[in-house]
Amino acid sequence: MTPANEIELAEAIASAPGPLRIVGGDTRRIGHAVEGTTLSTAGMTGITLYEPGALTMVAKAGTPLAEIEAALAAENQRLPFEPTDMRGIYGATGQSTIGGVVATNNSGPRRIQAGGCRDSLIGVRFVDGQGNVLKNGGRVMKNVTGYDLVKLMSGSYGTLGVLTEVSFKVLPAPEASATVVVEGLSDPEAVAVLSAALGSPYDVNAAAHVPATGQTAVRVEGLEGSVAYRAGELVKKLGGAVADFDWTSVRDLKDFASREEDIWRFSVKPSDGPKLGSALRDAGAIDVMYDWGGGLVWALTPKGSDMRPAMGAIGGNATLIRGSGAAVFHTEPAAIQFLNEGLRMKFDPRNILNTGRMG
Repeated sequence: MTPANEIELAEAIASAPGPLRIVGGDTRRIGHAVEGTTLSTAGMTGITLYEPGALTMVAKAGTPLAEIEAALAAENQRLPFEPTDMRGIYGATGQSTIGGVVATNNSGPRRIQAGGCRDSLIGVRFVDGQGNVLKNGGRVMKNVTGYDLVKLMSGSYGTLGVLTEVSFKVLPAPEASATVVVEGLSDPEAVAVLSAALGSPYDVNAAAHVPATGQTAVRVEGLEGSVAYRAGELVKKLGGAVADFDWTSVRDLKDFASREEDIWRFSVKPSDGPKLGSALRDAGAIDVMYDWGGGLVWALTPKGSDMRPAMGAIGGNATLIRGSGAAVFHTEPAAIQFLNEGLRMKFDPRNILNTGRMG
């Protein structure tokens, strides 16, 4: 089913006799496989409001991400949270949609400065599991009345409702960008360098370490003169040099995506990143990579391996991004599970929206 508008979507959900598999462009396949009738939001497209002067955009959920980014680029603006392109990871050929980005709270390297997708989201419209049309938030950041369903819907993976429209703030594109690259550091040394960069006054907006290439990289963006000065000061502070660096490779996990093994994602304190990386290697990980200053650890692992025990006493969470044979999402404490189940029963009492996707 591919509804053309919100009314048709609400009718489709209200009359559904059984589970529905909710997709946008079907490019972000995180989670357990869902059995059910496919319901696509790809028919609901279009930017319904764009006010460059107010740094605000509203778009229907099925609007391709490429269309959003092109419209912003034409006004020298961009999405703050640098969403990833996950098609390489899953071998998908469809068009990523803005609804899919929001539903998975997708965020790239710039998250350490600009926050995640949900931090830029200011309004949503969606249809719940009973076919009711709901809305929350608006077109300005100060609209915070009522329950914060905006934050709740971002990262719910289509299990609480099907997004029909999203509103978000955007930012001006930078005049210049520069990356300082330090070579040959161990994981602990690299994370120490990243922490020093992030703790500096030089407004770093991306910080990653790629052990496979031995590169540790930090990025600064903004006005050309400011970027040149800040990059120079970072070279003095960290060593290394200003050099070319492919941030899309980190953002889209290109090196891991081209392999066939499983991919795990861990979110921890940056100071715990190297410890976790070592534990993952001891547990059989083929390769690891660090983003967000060491707080985001990616691991390429043998097929069917469960890498969660490698966390030990390290706090954080683990997600199986690609693979099978293990629980996909981190097991939450009983109290959190109780709250999650209560929310699910409130918004989808028939349990038909992406049933089983989050376990």
